[in-house]
Amino acid sequence: MSVERPAPSNLSWFKSSYSGANTTECVETAFLPGAPGSVLIRDSKRADGPRLQVSSAAWARFVAATWR
Repeated sequence: MSVERPAPSNLSWFKSSYSGANTTECVETAFLPGAPGSVLIRDSKRADGPRLQVSSAAWARFVAATWR
């Protein structure tokens, strides 16, 4: 896991469909081009802030654990 500051400007960030109308507590994710199997995560309120980079396997485990 690493913290990323710069990121390509052509990323397609997305939020969970479960985010609803609450815009104060949300994260966005993007698949990192050029790094297959990597996911970037950021705070939706701080789009220019730090980004967390994790493997797609780690992200899948996180999502599966929180889905319950």
